This record gives sequence, structure tokens and C-alpha cells, in this order.
Amino acid sequence: MTKPRKQLIDATTTPYYHIVSRCVRRSFLCGIDSQGNNFEHRRQWIEDKILALPQIFAIHVCAYAVMSNHYHLVLEIDAAQSDAWTTEEVIQRWHMIFKGNLFSQRHIKGESLTQAERDVLNTCVDVWRNRLADISWFMRQINEAIAREANHEDQCTGRFWEGRFKSQALLDEKALAACMAYVDLNPIRAKMAKTPEQSDYTSAKQRITKAKRAHSPNHHQQQPKSLRPFVGNPRQDMPAGLPFRLTDYLELLDWTGKQIRANKRGAIDAELPPILERLNIDQKHWIYSATQFESRFKGLVGGVYKLKQVCHKLGYQRIPGLSNCRLLS
Repeated sequence: MTKPRKQLIDATTTPYYHIVSRCVRRSFLCGIDSQGNNFEHRRQWIEDKILALPQIFAIHVCAYAVMSNHYHLVLEIDAAQSDAWTTEEVIQRWHMIFKGNLFSQRHIKGESLTQAERDVLNTCVDVWRNRLADISWFMRQINEAIAREANHEDQCTGRFWEGRFKSQALLDEKALAACMAYVDLNPIRAKMAKTPEQSDYTSAKQRITKAKRAHSPNHHQQQPKSLRPFVGNPRQDMPAGLPFRLTDYLELLDWTGKQIRANKRGAIDAELPPILERLNIDQKHWIYSATQFESRFKGLVGGVYKLKQVCHKLGYQRIPGLSNCRLLS
């Protein structure tokens, strides 16, 4: 039985989620279909939308890849950011995507409101604040906009996306690293690119392009502003961001991509990226996770201890995907 979205996405359980949204029209979202129609430009539509929305929502993009008939996201919900917004900030952000209501329009213009009107507005602001930290509303802004543009271009109406996007909760660092690598290496597995830096419409290419121009690529302020920055290994007084070094992650992507292209799962290089040693992940298990993440893992992904802990909290009677999650333990 399909579980309600509120049981699958809970910021108090983990802020990190892997999201997949698929197209239902013919077999292509982008690229060239069986009739010779080229929709490659739609990948740019999606990438632009993905990179723009974190400026409005309290949701950060950690990784993404836009493929031919679907796209992947790794998102981080930033509840602390949305809680810190003032009423004015919430209204301004909401007005960037919706008209709001009469009271919010008057408030922004500086017009006075009665106490009853302020009470109504405050109730609306609380709802908007929650929605601006909600992955379902984030996805709605991407998919509805792309569907309208695609329908207009195709001169047709009807559903463009599957009705329900897939989500996986990433419960710990190991699951986060494996999922991000899985997403960034999608074009390589699909033989659309040979290296991460050649993988168009991916977060990997965005990060590599920026890193080539940066004097200190590991500094969080010298990384792409539209993506969640890497801020180094966990420590005290750690700034907000991904708990890895950018250079370690890029080295990991390059090493993993070589294993995929070599098509020799048993022949692992002796020189391992240091991030694997820090996370204590077996090299063969890593390749399995980074290539089979979506198909092998269920809605909750993490080490066995964390998985059991979260399942108990959510009231699960059985622990889903336990055997595969042992690979991340």
C-alpha cells in the first residue's frame, strides 16, 4: 500500500531526500524521440527552474541530473531558514510565485490593516512559510511550469508528468554521498557522457566548472551559489552545507565513473578516494550503491542502526530494504 507523502518526507527525520520525476508522454522529456523531434532544449528549461527555486524556497539543491525522460534531485530541507524569515520575507518570497491575497498585497504596499485583517494575514503567512519548506510544493513549481511550456510547444493538453514523484529519505552521510554520486553519474551510466565534466545538465558539471575558476575550490563561498556548498568534514562550528570536501567528492566521482566505464565490477583500483575511508564504506559495496541506488534501496536509505531507529519513530511494523542498507553500515 502506498504511504502518504507526509510519512515519506519528514524534515525532523532527515533533511535530505532523493527525488525522481518521470515524463509520461511518448518516452521522451528531452532529447530526440522516435519520430525525430528534438526536445533537447527542454533540459535547459528544467535546469534553469531547478537552480532558480532555492532563491525562493527554504530548500537547497545538493545534486541534480536532467535525463531524457526524467530528472533526479537531491534536496535538503532547511527548516531553520524558513523559521528565521520575517513576515515580510515570507510574503515577498510567496509573491515571487503566487499573487498572495488582498491583505498581503496591501501589507507589502505599506497600507494599514485592522487587527482582524492582520490575524487572517498571519494565518496565511504561517501556511506559506510551511509550503516554502515543502518538497511537494517545490516539485509542483518545477513540474507545472515545464508541463505548461511543453504543452504549449506541442500544441496539446493533458498530463505531462507521472502523478506522483518518487522520494527516498537519506538518513546519514553514507546514504547522502552514495545518492549524490548516483545522481551525478547518471549520464555516464546512460552513455550520454564519458566523464563528469562532460555531463551536461548535472550538478557535477556546475561544480567542476566553478572549481576550475576558483582559487580555493573547497571554500564554501567559492562554489556555485545555486547549489548547496560542500563545507568539509564534520567539526565544531561547522558552517551550513554538505559534510564533505568538494575536492574529495569530485575525486570520488572520477574514480567511480572509471569503474562504471571499465565495466569491471571486481577490479577495483588500489588508490581509493579518502572520502570512502572516512565513511568506512567497502569499495565494492560503494560501486554497487552508486550504480544501483534507485532500484535497490527503498523509501528510507541509511545504515542499519539509523534505519531501525527511524522506522521505530515512524511506527513501521517492518523495516523496508534492510538487507540492501547493510551495505551502508
